[in-house]
Amino acid sequence: MKVWKFGDDVDTDAIIPGRFLTIYNPMELAKHAFEGTRPEFAMGVARGDVIVAGRNFGCGSSREHAPIALLGAGVQVVIAKSFARIFYRNAINTGLLPLVCAETDGIHDMSEIEVNTLKRIAVVEGKTYHLEPVPAFLKEIIEAGGLVEYAKKLEEVPLCTVSR
Repeated sequence: MKVWKFGDDVDTDAIIPGRFLTIYNPMELAKHAFEGTRPEFAMGVARGDVIVAGRNFGCGSSREHAPIALLGAGVQVVIAKSFARIFYRNAINTGLLPLVCAETDGIHDMSEIEVNTLKRIAVVEGKTYHLEPVPAFLKEIIEAGGLVEYAKKLEEVPLCTVSR
C-alpha cells in the first residue's frame, strides 16, 4: 500500500468537485476524485492505498460524496492529524475508516505504509506512528460496511423478548 499525502484543510470540494454531485456510483465518483487539485490521483490510486493528511481533513460542505469517491477509488483508510466533524461522521457512515494520528509530518508521498488497526499503528519506512483508538460502536459500523448495512444487521436482532 502506498501513501497519498495531503496537507491541512483539504475540503470536500477538493476531494470531489461539486459538479459531480449528481453521480451516486462510487466507481464513477472515483474517476473525479481530486480532479482539480491532484489530477494524477484518480489514475494512480490502487485498492488499499492510504490517504495521509494534516489537520482538518474533509472541511467544507457536508457531502457524503467525498468519502464515497474515496471508497470507490479503493481507499479504505484516511489518516490525518484531525478531521472536520461532518466528514468524520460521513466517513464512518459510508464505511471509510478515519484514523487520527498526532504526527503525520514525517510521512511522505508515495511511501509504503502498513496499517495495523488492532495494534493501532501505521508503519512507514521503518518508523511507527501511533493511531488514536476508534470507539467500538463506530468500528462496528465500519466493519458492517457503513451505517445502512449496520442498521440492516440490527433489524435482524430482536430488541427484547417477552416471556409469559
